Amino acid sequence: MHRRGFLKYSTALAGVSLIGNSSSWAGANDRIRVGIIGLGGRGGDLMKSAASLAGVEVAALADPDKRRAAKNAEDLEKATGQAPEQHQDLRKILEDQTIDAVSIATCNHWHALATIWACQAGKHVYVEKPVSHNLFEGRQMVKAARKYNRVVQGGTQRRSSGLFRKAVELLHEGTIGDIYMSRALVFGARDSIGFAQPKPVPEWLNYEMWLGPAPEQPYHENLVHYNWHWFWDFGNGDLGNNGSHILDVIRWGIRKGLPVKIHSTGGRYGYKDQGQTPNTQVVTYEFDDGTILSCEVRGLYTNPEAHGIRWGGMFYGSKGYLAISDEKYELFQGRNTQPEPDQGVLESEDHYKNFIDAVRAGDPEKLNGEIEQIYLSCAFCLLGNISYRLRREVHFDPATETFPGDEEANRMLTREYRKPFVVPDEV
Repeated sequence: MHRRGFLKYSTALAGVSLIGNSSSWAGANDRIRVGIIGLGGRGGDLMKSAASLAGVEVAALADPDKRRAAKNAEDLEKATGQAPEQHQDLRKILEDQTIDAVSIATCNHWHALATIWACQAGKHVYVEKPVSHNLFEGRQMVKAARKYNRVVQGGTQRRSSGLFRKAVELLHEGTIGDIYMSRALVFGARDSIGFAQPKPVPEWLNYEMWLGPAPEQPYHENLVHYNWHWFWDFGNGDLGNNGSHILDVIRWGIRKGLPVKIHSTGGRYGYKDQGQTPNTQVVTYEFDDGTILSCEVRGLYTNPEAHGIRWGGMFYGSKGYLAISDEKYELFQGRNTQPEPDQGVLESEDHYKNFIDAVRAGDPEKLNGEIEQIYLSCAFCLLGNISYRLRREVHFDPATETFPGDEEANRMLTREYRKPFVVPDEV
């Protein structure tokens, strides 16, 4: 399919499906029909989250692995008494005029195109992190959400956590003063994936759909499933995988846009295997006001950082500092070595319910993780990986989202797409 053909297909989808999808619902009892795209661990969780909500029906499932679709369909029917449709091609869900919203939990390289197609088809979207595989895609997702007036939520669930919301509130109130430095810590052991040889595509897998926008290449068992995270064509390493969550929290807390200078070092240490992304990585980001952010990924044996943190963040200000993990946050003032009294937490929300509530209201402003904010956080992962792959510091212009005078780096803002799975220049 040539680009004109793709646009014609996309426009036709949007024209048909928008007829059946209003931007809001009249009352809380009106049913919202949802399609789940991608049925690994997160996709299965999103299916359960959707099915648990009043007024929500999981109507269809799509996964290139028909075994996963079948197993989740069976589980859903047992739980709800309703059997969803099953597809290996996600476009079947997008063509269904009766489906109002989709959840996208595919491999990273599919996130953007699936979201854009869904917006064009009149669907609201919940998309897993990292929301895009490169910066061009992320900005196109934002444009599609705006153009088609869709509610698009990024799957960074800590935006709905009462613990993280309270910590960010304290930071925004100036409790630790002016923040001059922050750190993101991402520690998690990653074992060798070894080497897998090319082999025939198994009968249960639609490999054409699994590859989607990525380059044509032989099938091997280190791709399907999960280990695709460690291959540049499909994943973004642990900086994008788990780093995307805490970098979102950090950016939310420091209230910054994008950095102007990025430098990343690291490697795949401790073993030789088929993986391409680093298991150990240190990225530093500098903003136009001189403040700095560092992110450290450790994938081998390591100690926790101060305050027992293996995954979390640190914020340093002119009056004190704040440390946070999934278990707690601690606030320190001045030179005190003991934390301040517990400040409590805010009420947590269900991140998926927050999405459904915003869909029902037809109001993206109700989202805790609206797509533009989550794209900006995702961009930190993508920028760090560009510096890592180029093996040098890069200078970035947040206004144009380009690297001025650096064509080598600018080429890495996007990718060559495999037709017909092309992220369009005009959404």
